[in-house]
Amino acid sequence: MLETQLIDAAARLRDDVELYADDLVEQGLVDCIYNPLIYAWQPHLAYLKKAAKGKAKTLLLGMNPGPHGMGQMGIPFAATGMVREILEICDLPVEQPRNLHPKRPVSGLDWPKEEVSGTRLWGLLSEQYGSGENILSKVFLVNHCPLMLFSGNRATNITPDKISGSIIRLLLERCDEHLREIVDILGITTVIGVGKFAEKRALKALSDTEIEIKTCWHPSPASPLANRNGGADWRNNVRSVLP
Repeated sequence: MLETQLIDAAARLRDDVELYADDLVEQGLVDCIYNPLIYAWQPHLAYLKKAAKGKAKTLLLGMNPGPHGMGQMGIPFAATGMVREILEICDLPVEQPRNLHPKRPVSGLDWPKEEVSGTRLWGLLSEQYGSGENILSKVFLVNHCPLMLFSGNRATNITPDKISGSIIRLLLERCDEHLREIVDILGITTVIGVGKFAEKRALKALSDTEIEIKTCWHPSPASPLANRNGGADWRNNVRSVLP
């Protein structure tokens, strides 16, 4: 059953990455790590159940959670309004990270700040396909790495590509393995890397398969490409690779 397989794969990843997270902190490569697959497991579970029903054959691959999106709600590219209105996921408990940083509070589905990347991506998908059910019949969204990484007293958000060494390499290889699992479970035929890092990981993880690998611009407000022409160029770029 797709639902059980997706949930089991996510649960294994959730537990396995904890060991790498502890090693990254112990070696001083980052100062604090959140694993939303643990404390936001209930919303993530609800998302996986909806995705399993959709049986999408195209996978949209992100990098890792953002502090206002998946880091709050456990759903890739989450944004409070998008999760409630499009995915219709609400009123589910979100616990606290085991090493909560005072600069990075977690309030789950009630988080007051909208994640811009999530608003842009899920908003575009809604324009393209309509309801959350229809979206998930076309595309399944997942982040390559489920961990949020913070550095310094201000808990600056650090992406995995900014860290080097054997531990991060082993972590990303475990995430590659999870990507291959998801591709096999859903029978994915196309993977779209949202940004160059995600594309690179997909090409590496799926190099011995016939899966088609595409890429699109990342919706981050920090990206000039995402902001060009008021976002119109970004929307056209993403639409050009969607099924």
